[in-house]
Amino acid sequence: MPKLKSKSGAKKRFKITGTGKVVYSQAGKRHGMIKRTKKQIRNLRGTNVLFKTDGDNIKKYFLPMG
Repeated sequence: MPKLKSKSGAKKRFKITGTGKVVYSQAGKRHGMIKRTKKQIRNLRGTNVLFKTDGDNIKKYFLPMG
């Protein structure tokens, strides 16, 4: 059986932590910042952890090697 490849789009969007959680960067900060409040912009900084079931699906189907 050949090895499974990871989806290259998922490689760029998700990262698996040492404890096995899936981390993603926040969406909604590419453009149109002028119409967002300062609070929204502040809260969209950094990364977040996916819910467990969503993270499990990412690991199973899109990042089998990661």
